[in-house]
Amino acid sequence: MSRPLDNEYGSFYKGYADAATGNTLKEVLDIHSAFIKAKILELPIEKRDYRYAPDKWTIKELLQHMIDTERVFSYRALRISRNDKTPLAGFDENYFAANAPVAHRKLEDLKKEFLLLREATDLMISSFEEYQLNYSGNASNTSITLRALCFIIYGHNLHHLKILKEKYL
Repeated sequence: MSRPLDNEYGSFYKGYADAATGNTLKEVLDIHSAFIKAKILELPIEKRDYRYAPDKWTIKELLQHMIDTERVFSYRALRISRNDKTPLAGFDENYFAANAPVAHRKLEDLKKEFLLLREATDLMISSFEEYQLNYSGNASNTSITLRALCFIIYGHNLHHLKILKEKYL
């Protein structure tokens, strides 16, 4: 199935959807899954508490954000894939970050958690039938198709990997 159209998701997500290159969901999986994993494994332990500005997240906080967002988005994908029309609440990533203390966590444990979660998300997305990708739901008061959400999941990770490369590493 082809890439999502702009009307399949809220405009806020356009940058994420566009970041996931590939013309089909299978291509997105093939292109990005191993790349994302490799980049997370490369995060240097000595920079775990580095922040590039006083009001920005540390690398550990950013990775926790990626974990939290992957969980929220994959839950949304599960619900939509089951054709559940119940509106899904949004979430405030800054509130999540403020309430997810990572100072006591090891970077290696965060990496492991993220990679296991990514593998589970990849397996779930791979299990979707083509017809399911057309299902739509409502998340954060915005209509979204399952296909678009899958592209957005990868794009969100790629967005933060780009920030890591440009600002942290």
